Amino acid sequence: MSNDDNQHDFPDEAHALKGSSDHLHIDPLEKKWIYVALGLIGVFVATILYTAFAKHVHPPGEMETIDSARLHLSEEFAEDNLGVVTQADGSVKVTLVAARYGFYPREIRIPAGQPITFRIASADVLHGIHVPMTNMATMVVPGYVSTVTTTFPKPGEYPMLCNEYCGMGHDHMWSKVTVVSRESWQAGNTQTQGR
Repeated sequence: MSNDDNQHDFPDEAHALKGSSDHLHIDPLEKKWIYVALGLIGVFVATILYTAFAKHVHPPGEMETIDSARLHLSEEFAEDNLGVVTQADGSVKVTLVAARYGFYPREIRIPAGQPITFRIASADVLHGIHVPMTNMATMVVPGYVSTVTTTFPKPGEYPMLCNEYCGMGHDHMWSKVTVVSRESWQAGNTQTQGR
């Protein structure tokens, strides 16, 4: 077989492309879509930076661990210490335990228009807390303490639901949050302290 037999005949267009491989040609429509994609990436990065620096939205930094098996023996999450407590500085703290199939205590009463700090631990599996029509939502991971601070702007009754599937009784896992006016809250606390 001769050398000439191994050579293929390329059309003129193929030779032109082969010869112009030094220059990359991008279609104008493709360029537009590249710019759109880069623009969207820029918007996403700018949004993340804005929320991080201007709104102070950050991932959790210090993770507080706890032994879920000995949760009931711990000082903070012992059964007698669960519920709503007004701290010495006037702030309100709610300590809850999430366990199949409920949040304990089952009902809590808190003031409206004041920051409330929730500290929640799981006694068994992964749970989630969500209070509809508010921004109160967090995951409760076994072995960790979840801390969330939020404000309920107006009085009312709200259900506290589990939004992470935790087993067969998951749909019955809820508690009740009663938000009262500041005046009612202060009057109730004054009566309690007076006893």
